[in-house]
Amino acid sequence: MSLPSLSLNPDTQSDLLWTPSDPSQTQTSLFREHINSTYSLSLQTYQDLYEWSISHRADFWSSLWDFQNVVGCKGKHIVDEGASPENNPSWLEESRSNWAENQLRHSHSYPNDIAIIQLSESSSNYTAPEKKITQLELYKLVGRAQRSLIGEGIQKGDRIGYWGGNVLEAVVLVLASSSIGAIFSSAASDFGVDGVKERLDQIKPKLLFVTNGVIYNGVIRPLIPLLPKLLKSLKSPPEKVVVIEHLPEDLVGIPKELDKWDEWLDSEDGETTFERLGFNDPIWILFSSGTTGKPKAIVHRQGGMLLDSLREHHLAGDIGRGDVFFYYTTPGWMMFQYLVSSLSTGATIILYEGSPLKDPSYLFNMIDQYGITIFGTSAKWLEVISKTYPDVKDHHELSTLKQILSTGSPLPGGLFDWIYEKVKKDVLVGSITGGTDICSVFAGRNTSLPIYRGEIQSRMLGFALDTDGPPNQPGELICKQAFPIEPLGFWPLDGYGFSEDEVESAKKRFKESYFKGDKGIWYHGDYVRITPSRSSNSGGILMLGRSDGVLNPGGIRFGPTDIYSVLEGSEYSQLGVEETLVVGLMVEGGADEKVVLFVKMKGNRTLDDTLIKKIKTDIRLARSARHVPSKIIQVSDIPVTLTNKRVEVPIRKLINGASISSINPATLRNPDCLEEYVKLGERMRKEEGMDG
Repeated sequence: MSLPSLSLNPDTQSDLLWTPSDPSQTQTSLFREHINSTYSLSLQTYQDLYEWSISHRADFWSSLWDFQNVVGCKGKHIVDEGASPENNPSWLEESRSNWAENQLRHSHSYPNDIAIIQLSESSSNYTAPEKKITQLELYKLVGRAQRSLIGEGIQKGDRIGYWGGNVLEAVVLVLASSSIGAIFSSAASDFGVDGVKERLDQIKPKLLFVTNGVIYNGVIRPLIPLLPKLLKSLKSPPEKVVVIEHLPEDLVGIPKELDKWDEWLDSEDGETTFERLGFNDPIWILFSSGTTGKPKAIVHRQGGMLLDSLREHHLAGDIGRGDVFFYYTTPGWMMFQYLVSSLSTGATIILYEGSPLKDPSYLFNMIDQYGITIFGTSAKWLEVISKTYPDVKDHHELSTLKQILSTGSPLPGGLFDWIYEKVKKDVLVGSITGGTDICSVFAGRNTSLPIYRGEIQSRMLGFALDTDGPPNQPGELICKQAFPIEPLGFWPLDGYGFSEDEVESAKKRFKESYFKGDKGIWYHGDYVRITPSRSSNSGGILMLGRSDGVLNPGGIRFGPTDIYSVLEGSEYSQLGVEETLVVGLMVEGGADEKVVLFVKMKGNRTLDDTLIKKIKTDIRLARSARHVPSKIIQVSDIPVTLTNKRVEVPIRKLINGASISSINPATLRNPDCLEEYVKLGERMRKEEGMDG
């Protein structure tokens, strides 16, 4: 398997692909000058600034608040710099601010600027309209939703659930919820009923908002027919369900007993108010992919999401008024919050609900039509486009495009080459990494620094990132010092009406997820290499994969539990299924992976074509088409630990070419079965052209 850029000599400039035209005028450089002036320093480079930011974290985050003109009161307290990530200290305890108020802070100074453009896929019998809303219109619409929430009795700390498409109403909801201190949580329209239930059962929202349907790849996909099954299955159903009419009623139908969004909204224009909250109050709950059980309900702090989004979008990304920012995402992915959080810069954001691949030219046409300056997508989408629509620059002007951001999986060096050769030469290609755990970016783009082939540009200011291995060698990405976007914990937190046992269980699971040993260091789960510093970038980052068993086909992350939970009922036991194991097989030179499901049958039972077809159908219906395994293979045994836990990570390594000696047989109850997986891996790698 080839890994991006590992063969390159970091002492050369042969892989230099792009340099900023005037780095001295970037926000990062202006901020460095601000720090020099404020603290009588002489920091000269990004590396100087980075090292200062992690050794003076209180001064850094305090200065960032001032530099970004945060609306609110900062106070004097910043953080106990001696506290470790495991201590998870409070930040800016005296501060009062509101995330939504800061997102809408341009509504009166530039009321006629376009805040949001909503685009949606059409079908053969329906042409989706374009929607545009100005800053002032958005401000007023949030106020109407806010007053309706209050009218429903929603208070600070109550949960608001959303299931549906990437539409304007979802943005209004997250803004309105935050404005009064309610906690927002969302699931994408392609989540199956079981996936939504697993999430809603944990957070018990008082209200649930549902898109009536979406169009994806030309197919109308109604959600309303799934509602009765969902509501019946929930342990604590919401007090009310409100339907958002994204599609015309004649296409999907809406039962009369359900409240409709337009009727639910407060009918009068009134004041939009904002409750000034503590920095460490919760703002939203994101869910992990569910690798080791039910999805982890990750609670983020509102002040951290506010301050760090300004660091990410304005300071590192130079996004501001006049920019048009698009990121292909769904409300089930943290990139939804990432995109919405850029409203605070004064930029216009574009929402798109639909398939990004039905017409490979569609998103590029969007860039030209709407003047997109920052374009975000996944490495998988870029890889597919490079094969199906390779000569992009021959068909599109892309004159406004300044940045292409990529996440979801590592961006291989070959795709860097393709972008610069076939898409646009003068563009910042920002491969970024962070994730749901922090709802932000640990390492990514910076407009003041050059781009090197296959590398993430830099570690972000304020985060003491390193690896747990020797210098210049691969290791797990760690953060050695406390940081303000560390989650508050897993839901439920203390003080929200849940039992002590539930709260303590969540605390225990949080600690087990991110901390090892007794040093209090945050373990992020990415397997990386930090390169030696070049052009004073303090070292770029090479992404080498995940250190856990998360599946990532096509850049869509989910956990094995999403598959296991479909197959572990009595029905499959009666059909002869005894045990299963799901892992990822690297393909496309390591740029992508396929999901492989191993099945152990009872006795002499056989995994026949009928059962394979049923497995695929049931997974698709319960989860989504993206969850369906590419390969389903019968095996004689499933390896388990001494405590009978399945071992995804070792088997993933074996089928991708690792030696059997890399696994300690003493940790397994049945190590004799490993040889079978070695042989299966050899066969599959040969089939996929990965045996070189």
